[in-house]
Amino acid sequence: MSISNPVRGYDLPGLMTGEVPEKRDRRQVPITRRTIKSLSLVIPAKNEAAGLPGLLEELKGVLAQREGLRYEILLIDDGSTDETAEIGLAAGARVITHPESLGNGAAVKRGIREAQMDWVVLLDGDGQHPPDQLPELIRLAESRYDMVVGSRGGSGGSVHRNLANRIYNGLASYVTNRPIPDLTSGYRLIRADVVKGFCYLLPNTFSYPTTITLAMMRAGYSVGFAPIEVRERQGKSHIRVIRDGTRFLIIILRIATFFAPLRVFMPLSAVMFAMGLIWYAITYFTGGRFTNMGVLLFTQASVIFGLGLVSEQVAALRFQRSDGDFRS
Repeated sequence: MSISNPVRGYDLPGLMTGEVPEKRDRRQVPITRRTIKSLSLVIPAKNEAAGLPGLLEELKGVLAQREGLRYEILLIDDGSTDETAEIGLAAGARVITHPESLGNGAAVKRGIREAQMDWVVLLDGDGQHPPDQLPELIRLAESRYDMVVGSRGGSGGSVHRNLANRIYNGLASYVTNRPIPDLTSGYRLIRADVVKGFCYLLPNTFSYPTTITLAMMRAGYSVGFAPIEVRERQGKSHIRVIRDGTRFLIIILRIATFFAPLRVFMPLSAVMFAMGLIWYAITYFTGGRFTNMGVLLFTQASVIFGLGLVSEQVAALRFQRSDGDFRS
């Protein structure tokens, strides 16, 4: 009977007889691949009648090329006033209609909750997200990732929107301590059991991709990015630069304090403490005293640091769940 040591990779019988064992090459261990057998394609749409027929036809053509794949198309009509719902029904999609617009994020949440397959694909109904890139997202998800994001590489929008996205990416990369090339892309493939547990975190606005990405990383799930070339949208954009841009920034700061509080509170505390030291040095050498302002700065530094510690514990408790159970 052969006995092996699974930790070091040596055979014990060889050690007992004095023979020099050969160490196993760990690189020869095959990588276990999973197979994606079912997809729910969630498409939030508001007045997207211009590009929706072509998008749905293209999607069905791409999915038909994958043998044995079961899929459903969920079109979430977010209070459209055109023929968006009728187009979806004619194409064989399962259409869920909001009587009035509740927001892009609300439509996505509704679609995720209604999804019946094992994996969820999120993509916009304006035709910008190329369906022919979906096989690459599937390939990466089957190899290693719990979520694959279609990364636009800083393109796909106006100059000010691309600049804003780079700022968001930088802030998110700092919070998560890993590079995030595209935080706000709405084109992504996710495990259904995981993303359903995060629905309660998602806002009703366009910033849901930000929340999903940071939540996945905070919870320890693997997130990959696949470069894509976005296309020109069909129809009119519903994003307002100043209103939604400001909302994005506020949400990123709120999420940063929610998912990685110490990454926010620690620098603030350090800056406040340094200001206290500098003020104390100035007042000591100029007047030989320790002023109330110095006390206030040191106190503020301690309070901010304490808030960071408490927030970190709260965040850890919220995410200390098992088997994807993230109920609030």
